[in-house]
Amino acid sequence: MEKKKTILKRPLLTEKISQLQDARNQYAFEVDRRANKIEIKRAIESRFNVHVLSVRTMMMKGKMKTLGRFTGPRSDWKKAVVTIKAGEQLVVFENI
Repeated sequence: MEKKKTILKRPLLTEKISQLQDARNQYAFEVDRRANKIEIKRAIESRFNVHVLSVRTMMMKGKMKTLGRFTGPRSDWKKAVVTIKAGEQLVVFENI
């Protein structure tokens, strides 16, 4: 039986993304590495009931981390920046 992939993993909350929310109505998410722009758009529209205007994706390289004498890389991950229609908001960000 095939495991269903979760497209949206978590919202990203940084100072830069907060400025994008206010100025351009853009939100950022960590998404599945195999997801494409069409899947990301459908997932956000169905989960949050908003109209997505554009999706930009980028691959983020995992950082090197050291724990005691052991050093290794974190996993690479994919980020999506989503622009939604003016006047709409995502419910996940309202209580923050």
